[in-house]
Amino acid sequence: MPQRLRFSKMHGAGNDFVLIDLRAALTPDRETMRVLADRHRGIGCDQVIGIVESPREDCVAGYKVWNADGSSAQQCGNGARCVAAWLLRDGAARGSQFRLDSPTGVVDVEAREDGTFALDLGVPDFSPARIPLRGYDQSSDYALAINGDRVRFGAVSMGNPHALIVVDTIINAPVARIGTALQSQHVFPDSVNVGFAQIVSPSAIRLRVFERGVGETLACGSGACAAVAILVRQGRVDREVQVDLPGGMLEISWPNDLAPVRLRGPAAFVFEGEWLQ
Repeated sequence: MPQRLRFSKMHGAGNDFVLIDLRAALTPDRETMRVLADRHRGIGCDQVIGIVESPREDCVAGYKVWNADGSSAQQCGNGARCVAAWLLRDGAARGSQFRLDSPTGVVDVEAREDGTFALDLGVPDFSPARIPLRGYDQSSDYALAINGDRVRFGAVSMGNPHALIVVDTIINAPVARIGTALQSQHVFPDSVNVGFAQIVSPSAIRLRVFERGVGETLACGSGACAAVAILVRQGRVDREVQVDLPGGMLEISWPNDLAPVRLRGPAAFVFEGEWLQ
């Protein structure tokens, strides 16, 4: 008889997830995660997120993230907000402030009265060794020749690697072509999430993100944090920025260089179900 795996389908600004409770269950293998994420043969999502127990007494629970291709991810800002909403409904989290144990460390969460969630996603790390980015000294601006094009980009780790390319207009940005090419470059040994940003004003940008293991998504929370951190470091935007993504709006603030980046946005339940393994 097939085993039944209960799940919740959720999204944060269009970035969609399948959440599964692994606190009292075995973690499915990589192939199962890939099938769960398949939009034709499975449930369909950008990432699968597993709720797990945390050994930390100050955290209500932990979470793990798998990309649509079954590979592991280190962080997911939109997914973390969905985890927070799921744990509040579950009863494991209470009140407006609590902590989550993520693959990259503790995430402080604030549940707002308007239904949005604000969370601290960590301090940006621009060290090439930590991104990781090979063959470069630390800088705010890098360049690489790709298929005859000279691509300029910034790079940072938000727990996972991000590159950012500034474009004149987001509509015609070569997201899939350059995103795929940059991800395959040897300078990014762990691949990279590639963002394309159009600066509207010092307090507003438009952003599209080509995620590793997924492709282009409607929104990327850690990508929005990375974009603002890179642009702040380059002196192009203020420390509070509205990020307009295809799936919705996110608010990013970075008070100072030593502070964590704060991400604010929605989290929505779509449907519940059982998947027959």
